[in-house]
Amino acid sequence: MEFAAKNSETAWLRFQKTNCLYTSYGNYSIFVPEVMKVTQVLAEATKPIISFEILPPTKGKSIESIYNHLDPLMEFGPSFINVTYHRAEQVYKKRPDGSFERVEIRKRPGTVGICAAIMNKYKVEAIPHLICGGFSKEETENALIDLHFLGIKNVLALRGDAAANEKFFTPHPHGHRYAEDLVQQIISLNNGKYLEEDIMDGVKTDFCIGVAGYPEKHFEAPNADIDIYYLKRKLDLGADYVTTQMFFNNEHYYQFLKRCDANDVKVPIIPGLKPLTSKRQLSMIPSIFNVEVPVDLCKEMLKAKNESDCEKVGEEWLLMQCRDLLKNKVPVLHFYTLGKPQVVYNVLKQLF
Repeated sequence: MEFAAKNSETAWLRFQKTNCLYTSYGNYSIFVPEVMKVTQVLAEATKPIISFEILPPTKGKSIESIYNHLDPLMEFGPSFINVTYHRAEQVYKKRPDGSFERVEIRKRPGTVGICAAIMNKYKVEAIPHLICGGFSKEETENALIDLHFLGIKNVLALRGDAAANEKFFTPHPHGHRYAEDLVQQIISLNNGKYLEEDIMDGVKTDFCIGVAGYPEKHFEAPNADIDIYYLKRKLDLGADYVTTQMFFNNEHYYQFLKRCDANDVKVPIIPGLKPLTSKRQLSMIPSIFNVEVPVDLCKEMLKAKNESDCEKVGEEWLLMQCRDLLKNKVPVLHFYTLGKPQVVYNVLKQLF
């Protein structure tokens, strides 16, 4: 199985050949990146491509933490990199008089800036997540305007999780309750329709919109069929592709594809993959993400004697998943690298 690039040099050459153009200004030739939509990347790919998802650094940390995370992975020539978005959290701070004050803090700001930095440094498409939770419609519109000014053409529209102190999702008083409402706002901006009705002949944006899909259904959906129904609504509004929640049993993904096909879902469906790397995740991941950890993976993880052994188990399981997915002709392998890029690196090294 061949991939788009085998080392950083060939990744750069591929970028030069496919993602760039030369523009002349007087006596100078300027190397200008050609921004590509995810759907365009997928349509033009002749081999399976790879992509990654990363977290912004916590407030106070340097952008170098992102570069240190991504530098080794760039050897594999990813076609795009997703950057997660995070809502503010409410915390209580003690006043000098002993009382408490409720304040909002955002622990991981900077998604838009990180996307711009990634595109500038690595010359690869960056895809910011946009979420409903914690953001007003106006804040969302302003973020979309910033992204448009930066030349970013891909976004992933998500509802987002409930706040840390809430059991159930509560929308911003002036925001969106559902991801389909967020998709509609992006589509409206693509048509030049802004929140302020007196803006006439507004500039039309041109965002390619991804949405989330859940092979094991969203935890709030009453059943898998209703879950597909809500996914189809987002796509019918104009979303362009689907990226799935993580799964550790490929059969869940294959059954999800069948359900989508039966419901006339024709857009690309990108499988999301994450390495399991600790025993703690055996209970944490199912409780947070509502995904199954297969019995065989659990047994092997419980046998592990230390953290290194756990990572090796997760690496071998992820490698097995990837080989099976490639055998079944998936167009993309999308890795949630988060805090464990080395495990993903090791898997990719063994794949090609």
